[in-house]
Amino acid sequence: MIYSISTALAIYFVLWWLVLFLTLPFGVRSQHEDGDSVPGTDPGAPVLARMGRKLLWTTLISGVLFAIGMWAYHQGYFNIERLSKLMGTPF
Repeated sequence: MIYSISTALAIYFVLWWLVLFLTLPFGVRSQHEDGDSVPGTDPGAPVLARMGRKLLWTTLISGVLFAIGMWAYHQGYFNIERLSKLMGTPF
């Protein structure tokens, strides 16, 4: 069974969001840590989030993970029989 384009895009989209939430905390310094707090803001608010860099890293990491997953699927590592045996449910 070959993935359709829409299924592959949906899988990539979900994987991209998961990787985004994993990369968000890296490299963020709060106003409290930086010592430069703006009056009226939360001390835990980030000073510089660098979202462009995080979006680039998210795209690269999720692209590599998606390529590995597609390779494993085409090699037969992700077939229904193997996954059902891994889960302990007979197919």
